[in-house]
Amino acid sequence: MSLWKYDKNCNDMEKIQITFEEAEPIRIDGFISSNIEDISRSYSQKLIESGNVLVNGEIVTSKKERLKMGDEILICLPKPEELEITAQIANELKVIVYEDEDVMIVNKAQGMVVHPAPGNYTGTLVNALMYHTEKLSSINGVIRPGIVHRIDKDTSGLLMIAKNNFSHNFLAEQLRDHSSTREYIAIVHDRINEERGTIDLPIARNPKNRLKMAVVQGGKNALTHFEVLERFNSFTYVKLKLETGRTHQIRVHMSYIKHPLLGDELYGVRKSKIKCSGQTLHAKKLGFIHPSTKEYMEFDSEIPEYFQNILTKIRNISL
Repeated sequence: MSLWKYDKNCNDMEKIQITFEEAEPIRIDGFISSNIEDISRSYSQKLIESGNVLVNGEIVTSKKERLKMGDEILICLPKPEELEITAQIANELKVIVYEDEDVMIVNKAQGMVVHPAPGNYTGTLVNALMYHTEKLSSINGVIRPGIVHRIDKDTSGLLMIAKNNFSHNFLAEQLRDHSSTREYIAIVHDRINEERGTIDLPIARNPKNRLKMAVVQGGKNALTHFEVLERFNSFTYVKLKLETGRTHQIRVHMSYIKHPLLGDELYGVRKSKIKCSGQTLHAKKLGFIHPSTKEYMEFDSEIPEYFQNILTKIRNISL
């Protein structure tokens, strides 16, 4: 994708403005990639090299520039080109849990992007799906064929894929009326004393940072149930069940009650004694009414290796 040089009005570009509010300085390329969904670090560096990033009104000339508290950042994103998404085999698409003429259930690996986006046109789940089958719903267009719902790049786990438009609409309606089953497991900071609980707090765009979601009065209703599976000295292993599906809902809710997800740099703690790549969140269980048979189907997944390894480390240091 070719980048356009910045002009003072950001003409023909999407403008993203944000104030850096963290006490600890951070490299600007890393900040952009971790705060703007679907933008990779390499693409953020291309934006900087092309003069599309300004700090306090000045064009950034180095990807290594460090942001300080109070810095005003302006990012100019070129309009997306019309893309022709190509089928591509992906080793990460190792497990197709279920497939018939209407739906597929896949177990996405941590670190795999769901669909193409600026700076990340290959190696996504969509590329792998297109390699596997030509039968995918077209409702969400060329960028997201078959994608009924999505999970974040660094969240692993189960996703339902629609192979035709009727199935897509049928499954999407269950997401809208909250009749589908979605259960996650996560590791959060600090000990949760309650055995279980419910977080019923509205979520909307963060008014101070439009790249993040937040608990906001007047936002969309959001309901998350949690249950403690295991406690450690400084962490808690939990099961979470969604009744609604707001963007970053689990991450926002757990951060709000002072138990952010381990590895979540956007809503949580940047430094931890446990090193991990992204938030420790896995979509473990998925259930829905089948579009054709009208029977309820439910799928459960194994705890992925990366997640199990982190649990083992925490158990060892908690002895």
